[in-house]
Amino acid sequence: VNLKRPCPFWADDGHCSIRDCHVEPCPESKVPIGIKAGSSNKYSKRANNTKDLEDCEQANKLGAINSTLSNQSKEAFIDWARYDDSQDHFCELDDERSPDAQYVDLLLNPERYTGYKGPSAWRVWNSIYEENCFKPRSVYRPLNPLAPSRGQDDGESFYTWLEGLCLEKRVFYKLISGLHVSINLHLCANYLLEETWGKPRWGHNVKEFIHRFDPIETKGEGPRRLKNLYFLYLIELRALSKVAPYFERSFVDLYTGNVQEDAESKTLLLDIFRDTKSFPMHFDEKSMFAGDKKGAKSLKEEFRLHFKNISRIMDCVGCDKCRLWGKLQTQGLGTALKILFSEKEIQNLPENSPSKGFQLTRQEIVALINAFGRLSTSIKELQNFKLLLQHTR
Repeated sequence: VNLKRPCPFWADDGHCSIRDCHVEPCPESKVPIGIKAGSSNKYSKRANNTKDLEDCEQANKLGAINSTLSNQSKEAFIDWARYDDSQDHFCELDDERSPDAQYVDLLLNPERYTGYKGPSAWRVWNSIYEENCFKPRSVYRPLNPLAPSRGQDDGESFYTWLEGLCLEKRVFYKLISGLHVSINLHLCANYLLEETWGKPRWGHNVKEFIHRFDPIETKGEGPRRLKNLYFLYLIELRALSKVAPYFERSFVDLYTGNVQEDAESKTLLLDIFRDTKSFPMHFDEKSMFAGDKKGAKSLKEEFRLHFKNISRIMDCVGCDKCRLWGKLQTQGLGTALKILFSEKEIQNLPENSPSKGFQLTRQEIVALINAFGRLSTSIKELQNFKLLLQHTR
């Protein structure tokens, strides 16, 4: 992850100085050799360590051509290739070759309440909802009970307007809302309850949960938001079941250099896919972008660009830990969307060689699985809060 990319939309507010905002990167010596050395698209030992004849011939031809190009032209070609590679992406992925990119152990940097809030945090969410959810400014969206009140409008005009939108735009809003809910649940469930003698105690903050989701405190917004969490969960569950054939191929082995761990990782991953298939009632994305071809293609592209914009807004988050998990979860959802809109390409995957029609980078795979893990945790924590609320009443 690159946590140093500048915010592309407004002047940086400055980074959070709170201790819990800090992210501890991995020392170079701790990064597995297969991850450090390999291309982001290559998972097998063979792909990382060998070059076949065709690649060599192509490299020689390119070498001959490149010798006649100016450096400026070479850079332009690289930019074009990067642009072409990004055409099926719903997210702005970090460049792993950047000197600012760092490897981060997610287990050592858990997502939890950091104290990052106020104008900087609100600016990020407001920008996402107000400018990137196909929403006109004239329609008030009740973002949070802490937001300034807008007279008598309790948000009903927003929902009346939302119901009048096409399916795709309603889905887009629900996905973003579900993501927002999931992140809020993580913060409520892993809250800094007290700190004595430098020993922090983290746990469930029922008061904060009520503040964010109670029907009365949120003027009916809380339950609506929680429904969107389940909707997002089903979307990502559907994507996992769709992408299973990509990983079931024998040559995809998640290569890191540790043979035993790689085999265990592959087995665990296939177990997850097996579980997703045991529950077939997922969201059916076939009803989306199903109109006339020209209109559907245009809407799909608009959908993709809106979401890509949201992934870029994550570089405006001032807290490094919040930025890390925000980027990871938006990239995970972006990868899920990429999968759902690549059904034909996945069905036509060759068994024993990489596909040019559909490809996932290592970064996308990590984001997809971890984002689904965060959503699963959110669902579980919601049940925990329900039990805690029963005991406190």
